[in-house]
Amino acid sequence: MRKTGVAIIGSGNIGTDLMIKVMRLSNVLAMRAFVGIDPESDGLKRAVRLNVPITADGIDGLMAMPEFADIDIVFDATSAGAHRTHSEKLIAAGKRVIDLTPAAIGPYVIPSVNGDAHLDAANVNMVTCGGQATIPIVAAVNRVAKVHYGEIVASIASKSAGPGTRANMDEFTETTSQAIMDVGGAVRGKAIIVLNPAEPPLIMRDTVYCLCDDADQDKIRKSIEDMVAEVRTFVPGYRLKQAVQFEHIGSNSPLHIPEMNQGAGGDFTGLKVSVFLEVEGAAHYLPAYAGNLDIMTSAALKTAEKIALREQERAAA
Repeated sequence: MRKTGVAIIGSGNIGTDLMIKVMRLSNVLAMRAFVGIDPESDGLKRAVRLNVPITADGIDGLMAMPEFADIDIVFDATSAGAHRTHSEKLIAAGKRVIDLTPAAIGPYVIPSVNGDAHLDAANVNMVTCGGQATIPIVAAVNRVAKVHYGEIVASIASKSAGPGTRANMDEFTETTSQAIMDVGGAVRGKAIIVLNPAEPPLIMRDTVYCLCDDADQDKIRKSIEDMVAEVRTFVPGYRLKQAVQFEHIGSNSPLHIPEMNQGAGGDFTGLKVSVFLEVEGAAHYLPAYAGNLDIMTSAALKTAEKIALREQERAAA
């Protein structure tokens, strides 16, 4: 079966790691072009060594390449601001777009939660690295007990955050918070990102707090463990750092959170579920501490393969 041609816009850390994943891991996708704006970037130089066609003229350079006609899916690993222009041009040219920025033009996709829901969308958004790591846990709790509030804290090594990530910090918190609700199922969501300057760099750590209705704790724990196993099928370094923790919040000492409106005056009673995660990268491009990069590119690869297989099945029918 003919492989589906893909291009990647963005020659930084995320784009370069994704290029290597496509070439090493995918039996469905084929690299047709790698795009940047800095001809001296390590990503473009690496693509040349891997015999991948390149351009340093951005989106316009990509659309002028002879390979453009053989490209069906384009990954955008640039910035939220640039993506809006890229998406408009690519969709007009009949290409499917997978957005690795927080622009959130298309529907949010978390492969382990709603990976099959938007395979026909012209543009899909991969949320953020923190979202990919934590929203599956919120969804796992929510399928057992209604989550009224979900909060995540993503801590990543400062060295793993390139210029694109740093430029998108505000969009990161906004997009992740919204996806906690839209995909994770929480009534309210909050996201925090921490760039950890520690030396040597620490691998990605994520904390998830859920305030949910009272429910069987064993069922919640099992749901979380099942979700972790599902994510590990495409992100092997994804794991629980310690056992899931529960705290019962009774009516004798409720949490007062006015904006939640769960009870009279915003008083919350129920369960607090705390989940601590660790994401070790596969080190395809950056060292293993860059689990934030690995989970993002792995999710994008998984999504692209699902889209490609859907189109291949349709073509064969």
